[in-house]
Amino acid sequence: MDGLLISFEGIDFCGKTVQSQLLHDKIKQEWKSSQDRPVFIFREPGGTDISEKVRDLLLDRSLVMMHPISELLLYSAARSQLIAEKIIPEKENGAVIVCDRFYDSTIAYQGYGRGIDLKLIEMANSIATHRIRPDITFIIDLDPEVAFERGRSAGLERDRLESENADFYDRVRQGFLQISR
Repeated sequence: MDGLLISFEGIDFCGKTVQSQLLHDKIKQEWKSSQDRPVFIFREPGGTDISEKVRDLLLDRSLVMMHPISELLLYSAARSQLIAEKIIPEKENGAVIVCDRFYDSTIAYQGYGRGIDLKLIEMANSIATHRIRPDITFIIDLDPEVAFERGRSAGLERDRLESENADFYDRVRQGFLQISR
């Protein structure tokens, strides 16, 4: 029995984490009585001890001088670890896996946002994902101003990426819209 990989994408504060959790909980609730199929949720970067340590580096507000290529490779390293350690074994076991972000975020943020060549990102994604692709991806579109007002209203402190300017987030949003086409 093959598993299922579902990813949610979008800019920060667009609601993808909430939607990921709602879908995970709904699948788990619906299948609890009818199937013995495991359901997992993971966030990117994160999901393993190593990936969480990489996440801490990537989001550290004091590391503003991080080079875009270093950022790309760190995201790729965290993703590779999550896929090798968790996603591949669980997918082979027939699990349903919901991911709060996957490789489309790398294309949008590092490609469209940072301006890294998309072919380079495609190569990095191919290596990091062990050629695993989501079965379906949901991209949540929201105007960056609205998204960041949500973050402000919730009193959330911004991390290194969330501290980027409006132009950056407009480029990232356009990247997600292009990916969805």
